[in-house]
Amino acid sequence: MRTDGFHSTYAYGAALGFLGDLLTGDPRRGHPVAGFGALAGALERRMWRDDRLTGTAYAALCAGGAAGAAALATRGVRSSAALSLALASAATWTVLGGTSLTREARAIAAALEAGDLAAARARLPHLCGRDPQALDEAGIARAVVESVAENTSDAVVGALVWGALAGVPGLVGFRAVNTLDAMVGHKSPRHLRFGWAAARLDDLAGLPGSRLTAALAVLAGPHPGSALRTWRRDGRRHPSPNAGPVEAAFAGALRRRLGGTLSYAGRTEHRPVLGAQFPPPGPADITRAVRLSRRVGLLAAAGSVLASAVRQRRRPGTAESTGPNGPEGAAS
Repeated sequence: MRTDGFHSTYAYGAALGFLGDLLTGDPRRGHPVAGFGALAGALERRMWRDDRLTGTAYAALCAGGAAGAAALATRGVRSSAALSLALASAATWTVLGGTSLTREARAIAAALEAGDLAAARARLPHLCGRDPQALDEAGIARAVVESVAENTSDAVVGALVWGALAGVPGLVGFRAVNTLDAMVGHKSPRHLRFGWAAARLDDLAGLPGSRLTAALAVLAGPHPGSALRTWRRDGRRHPSPNAGPVEAAFAGALRRRLGGTLSYAGRTEHRPVLGAQFPPPGPADITRAVRLSRRVGLLAAAGSVLASAVRQRRRPGTAESTGPNGPEGAAS
């Protein structure tokens, strides 16, 4: 029986899922990622101990359980091209968050441009965890541009990279790791030790996507030379090994200064400045960052779909990899 019709199912599903996110964004209710977060939160309340070992077990159980369930689902539908396509497209649409990211950013930009600082402050927690009340217009604009840059990697490119590498389990596993980091990976007194493993796992999982995001920002941005120079000079100075290259590349691509002091969950952090020679961002730069994020996402999606198709065609046991008995020489 010929099986080559099934080999690019994930690639087609990923393309459909990306299009679904592009057109509709996240569901308003019943989002599977929110459901995972609720389960992980309930388990955290039961498992919490102020030590790394328990936190490591927690991270492995949550992320491994999500990826394992996705692997079982993939195995369960592999005999049906239609079901495999549906699973890949639904998983991709569920995991990606590019459209919701840009909607929130544009809403804050609109509030700032209308002079409604209170509305912009009220909307900012939908996008990032910074304390908004002390931020002026420039501070909010900077927070939004930085969040757009970082979440382009976390909510779009990183997921697409892991999907290309490992299919639906890669997509789901990456989103689970990223969600756990947002929940317990910060340096609060409760999670400094318990969330250590989740934070380190997120650093590892996010590494390929962050580098690709930075590279695509160089290619797709209006100032590629500035983007590359700022990434190489300032990216490593950021405390996050993954947010640093991405934010630095965006700073150079947009020629706007990012980084510096911020307040997060009641704590003040003094982060290095990225692109110190540039002026600070304003409301109009949020729209520019959104456009750059969209271009980066489209390039990443195209690359992911192509890489997925090539990976599946070269997989051992497929018709394309069986040499002279493959589809060119097989009887129909």
